[in-house]
Amino acid sequence: MGFFVFLPLVLPLTALPISRLAEQHLHPRSAARLLTTISVVMAVCSALCLGLLGVVGTAQIPGNPLPDSWSDPEVRAAVPFHEIVGTAALCLLGLLIAACALIAVRHLRIRSRARRALATAPGDLDLAVLPDDSPYAYALPGAPGRIVVSTGMLDSLSCDEREALLAHERAHLANHHHRYLLATQLASCANPFLRPLQQAVAYGAERWADEEAAQAVGDRRLTARAVAKAALVSHGAAAHGLGASPLAAFAAPGPIPRRVAALLGPVPTSANWPPAHSPAGLAAMVAAAGAAASALSALNAAVALLLVLKAVTPL
Repeated sequence: MGFFVFLPLVLPLTALPISRLAEQHLHPRSAARLLTTISVVMAVCSALCLGLLGVVGTAQIPGNPLPDSWSDPEVRAAVPFHEIVGTAALCLLGLLIAACALIAVRHLRIRSRARRALATAPGDLDLAVLPDDSPYAYALPGAPGRIVVSTGMLDSLSCDEREALLAHERAHLANHHHRYLLATQLASCANPFLRPLQQAVAYGAERWADEEAAQAVGDRRLTARAVAKAALVSHGAAAHGLGASPLAAFAAPGPIPRRVAALLGPVPTSANWPPAHSPAGLAAMVAAAGAAASALSALNAAVALLLVLKAVTPL
């Protein structure tokens, strides 16, 4: 095992350079998928290594629930042993599991409450129009998913802008962006070093929906105008205390100036991986190498511990 067991806890730092570069140089779809994969891999490896540290560190404590042979002197000589580190690792792992469970339960509870509240809302099968002066619009995932929009938001947009807004929300539902957001939220809870990737994925999901909306309506400037106007009226309503509706909390507009600027610029390339000689390509390779090293370190530590324990555990 050695010090390799600690590497997955700090290797997520290698993914930080790609968070902003991915936003600037990758297609939003590719950026969201790549960063989500890296976040999940590194989070799982971090949790695994905390568990390994806990097992190794607490195997010598009297009264532990592990088999007696796991506290054999051969195990102590073969793997690092530190009771304080092991106890702290188990406590931290327990806190992380509880926090992740709380996030997942809260996510499901809010979705369930929102769907019950929208059961009688007027509108089409996939569109719920709420008689609310607070301007907001969001995609509510489920089976089937629904788009929720207030009359205050519809009244603030022209007919073409409404079409662009609804296309944006439909893109969120069609591509299951809530899964990317939940996965990275859980990953950043497991390892706080992954929080910049969570923010980058959230921005990438919004940009992904922007691009699909622009393609659906066939006008990037119209989509940019709809995004800007929707954000402007939402911000104005919040400033005047009109955004008190609990359902409005689902809306997550993201960094509007960057989104509008991207829509007014050229269509992003659809390449899944940036050129190796570019800054984004170099950052992507560093992040991928960090994820691979994290996975290999966790696997190496787990295999080493299992081999030692198997050798000293009687059949």
